[in-house]
Amino acid sequence: MKKRFLSIALCAAVLISGCFTGCGNQGSSSNQGQTAGQVQNQGNTENNSKYAEFITVDVFDSLANYQGIQSGWFGKIVKEKFNMELNIIAPNVAGGGDTLFQTRSAAGNLGDLIIVGTENGRMANMVTAGLLMDMSSLLSEKDVLKNYKIAIDKANQLAGKEGIYGIPSEISVRSPQEPAGGLEPMVSPYVRWDAYKLAGYPQMNTLEDFLTVMKTMQENTPASDSEKQTYAISLFKDWDGNMMVGAKNIASLYGYNELGFVLIKADGSDIQDITSSDGQYVRALRFLFEANQAGLVDPESTTQNYDILSNKYRDGQVLTSLWSFQGPSVYNTAEHKAEGKGYMSVFIEDSAPYCDGCYSEGKAQTIIAIGSKAKDPQRLADFIDWLYSPEGMEISGQANGAGGPEGLTWEMSEGRAVLTDFGKQALPNNDVTVPEEWGGGSWKDGVSALNLKTLCLGDFDPNNNEPYLETMWASVLEENNTEFDLDWQNYFGGARSTVEMLTKKNALSVAAGTSYTQPEETSDITTLRNQCKVVIVDDSWRMVFAADQTEFDSILLHMQETVKGLGYEEVLAVDMQNARDMTASQVQAVQDYNNR
Repeated sequence: MKKRFLSIALCAAVLISGCFTGCGNQGSSSNQGQTAGQVQNQGNTENNSKYAEFITVDVFDSLANYQGIQSGWFGKIVKEKFNMELNIIAPNVAGGGDTLFQTRSAAGNLGDLIIVGTENGRMANMVTAGLLMDMSSLLSEKDVLKNYKIAIDKANQLAGKEGIYGIPSEISVRSPQEPAGGLEPMVSPYVRWDAYKLAGYPQMNTLEDFLTVMKTMQENTPASDSEKQTYAISLFKDWDGNMMVGAKNIASLYGYNELGFVLIKADGSDIQDITSSDGQYVRALRFLFEANQAGLVDPESTTQNYDILSNKYRDGQVLTSLWSFQGPSVYNTAEHKAEGKGYMSVFIEDSAPYCDGCYSEGKAQTIIAIGSKAKDPQRLADFIDWLYSPEGMEISGQANGAGGPEGLTWEMSEGRAVLTDFGKQALPNNDVTVPEEWGGGSWKDGVSALNLKTLCLGDFDPNNNEPYLETMWASVLEENNTEFDLDWQNYFGGARSTVEMLTKKNALSVAAGTSYTQPEETSDITTLRNQCKVVIVDDSWRMVFAADQTEFDSILLHMQETVKGLGYEEVLAVDMQNARDMTASQVQAVQDYNNR
């Protein structure tokens, strides 16, 4: 098995060097108990005759962007396998923040299934409050425990109590130093390549050069597919937390990611206060302000949500995207590419986009758990076991790029995985009618609303000997041969993916994957943090839409002085220490992996 995987990895490397560098390690993770040779097809859970009573499962899901009953093809599969339906309770939809979590926690019942973050001591607090069930006996004979025991044990050190109270996400068999995202980094400057081509493929040395390019693109592509006005940039507020996500993502183009009120460079070499006038966060705010001054920012940015913005991307109404799952994933259909239209990554010479490394210890920052008052907990344990099986990852993980249901979106042909005609039309998230026998309705409406990555998308699926991420399949890469694809590939010297392009340029910032989570902070620090982040987020948006430079500078000064008066420096000291601790944990994670 190991030889076969090594052979596959070597072949794939011809196509996408840099993305598969760790495939040869898959046979060396025996301590983890999760090599592809050991993980067999676990997904054939008994049909719902095993479960006589139909139940509705309340799923409290901090990752979900949809609220209500899971419908469509994924809902049908869950019904057939487990005789249940999923009622998604989504804080992101219900106003954001922690309000819904606190309200349900106070009532003593978060939900039957719980998908939630563990930062700031939350996992231990949930266990202490009796909100989570100990799954030890429920999972004792399950493959998820047998295959991923190291990661599960590591995550449950956060519980503060013996037992299994949560299963970490994104578990991988690959090195923490390898990119976890497959072909695409966490962020990259994706643009409507057709508009960029019309602009003459202009080179950009700095972020600020991007403004001129955006202006030209907006002028040469003034209308969307439905004849609506295009904008270079469009934003939304749903995911703002300690800072404005739209600005943080721009900082991530330079290798930084957030932790509290600081930005940490991927290699740990720099830790920045986000309110610093010469830091990357304020630089990003200035960039967005200048973009708005130039008429490049969608004026609906302050009022729209993620779903509204996604529909604009489907229409080609926004000309740039920092996430591959926004612009490229929803717009780059076969039809659009045949027309020479679609989003592809460009390169800014002084940038080094951030990318998470693989979580060989699991990503303990996000867990799935069973609520202490859950209906039929054994059935829910069966469901969790299935989610971490190859079949479960293929189907539920399709929300994040996995292949979907075998027989509908893909099939085996001549010994390898290939997309069906339906799969080519539907993937990744398109408005295509699903056959009635698979649930009917629109494909995109039936995609799993859980939005949980149980396993690493770049790891190999033993069902088809390909990565779970279908865009990494050899058969799919071979079909990236339209004139549109070849134009991008030729421009970047034959690169077949953004990660490969950035790797060749030595411009990919990989932060080693670690199970580190922020420890619980005192109630005083939390109070100060909550006060400060309201000011930071509100003033960030005000800066972007300031009338002129004078007003921008005035709001920036207001933000800096106001948070300082609210105790910001006390919170910043905590975040700085957490950042140093996380950097140390990344070093340790690499050592532990290499010593297995």
